[in-house]
Amino acid sequence: MSIEVISILVLFVSFFILLMLKVPVAYSIGISTTISLLLNIDKMPGITTIAQRMITGLDSFALLAIPFFVLAGEVMKRGGIANRLINFAKSLVASLPGGLAYVNVLAAMLFGAISGSAVAAATAIGGIMTDRMEKEGYPREFSASVNITASTTGLLIPPSNVLIVYALASGGAASVAALFIAGYLPGILLGLGIIGYVAFVAVKKGFAKGNRAPISEIWTYFRKAFFSLLLLVIVVGGIVAGIFTATEASAIAVLYASVLALIYGDVLIKDFPSILLTSAKTTAMVLFLICTSMAMSWLFSFEGIPELMSNFLLNKFSNPIVIFLIINIILLVVGTFMDITPAILIFTPIFLPVVTELGMDPVHFGIVMVLNLCIGLCTPPVGTILFVGSGIANISVSQVVKPLLPFLVIMILVLLLVSFIPQISMFLPRLFNL
Repeated sequence: MSIEVISILVLFVSFFILLMLKVPVAYSIGISTTISLLLNIDKMPGITTIAQRMITGLDSFALLAIPFFVLAGEVMKRGGIANRLINFAKSLVASLPGGLAYVNVLAAMLFGAISGSAVAAATAIGGIMTDRMEKEGYPREFSASVNITASTTGLLIPPSNVLIVYALASGGAASVAALFIAGYLPGILLGLGIIGYVAFVAVKKGFAKGNRAPISEIWTYFRKAFFSLLLLVIVVGGIVAGIFTATEASAIAVLYASVLALIYGDVLIKDFPSILLTSAKTTAMVLFLICTSMAMSWLFSFEGIPELMSNFLLNKFSNPIVIFLIINIILLVVGTFMDITPAILIFTPIFLPVVTELGMDPVHFGIVMVLNLCIGLCTPPVGTILFVGSGIANISVSQVVKPLLPFLVIMILVLLLVSFIPQISMFLPRLFNL
């Protein structure tokens, strides 16, 4: 057995052992990568190489967008924007059977898209909607399941931090602008799939419906939510039109969200130090994940793993559909134990050469990959949104798992549609020549 094979086996075994010992994912990645590399080269060069690769992994102008979007999301979460979006969504659909569940989905989609964060959407919307829904007779487990799955749509509908991360991992094969515009239809399709199942449950269980809102009330709530929704147009429209880059758009989002929150009066100048501190902590966590993941990704390239995987899949299987199904299954498994950011950074260089060899557009694969890994965010043992959503609803994860299963089936069905109907992802980018 060659030293390269031993090195990779040690990498995966040590990584899984560390995860089972409940070592944080970023540390598990960094430690296992270092141990594996030390089997190949001398001790000091190995440690130096890891340090260099971690720093080099963060040396990207595109990554500057992440702290800015994190800050914009935190300002929005505290700035009363969630309430305005909920009221607007409620005026539209609350009169339908199970209307509050639809409100939960629509509000999570809108807030997730505006903030670019599934965690922010699960926290802001779930914190408000769970209690409201319980008063109307909805089980907390059902409300939490709706919130958990709907919050992931914000990772597809731009602006999205993970799409920026994929653009970086693709080595320029997919632009941020193309990924942003490609995420709209799959994100909306996922939201509609969740709404479809909610409608089925609402009719079956006879959930209550509210009063139909008059046009004047809808208009009032729309006016109050208008400037929040306008952020999407400014950020994505500016990027697609070439007025500014994704990084510049993230800074504009911070400025816009800050001014809006101050005008609404929900955030005061004295609140900004705590907002900045919270955003800095979140950014540090995300960037540490990125830098350790980039080191592991480099090690895979050093060991020739992408070439080995590409040759194995292309030589072993002749049917592109089978190969793509295998890749999807691997990513589904990976998503259950690894956070979405490191998973993208580590596995994009491995699988992107395979799918491009099969003729798949890198933008399409990016959307499929993000959607696939979104499912892992909702599943144990590492599902971030699962734990956040359960915590916000004040119920245990075990209580959520059973009502969550049908929603996960819906997400997998949407994944298959997006995977094998490329037009869902590629229609808008081709329309705008991106």
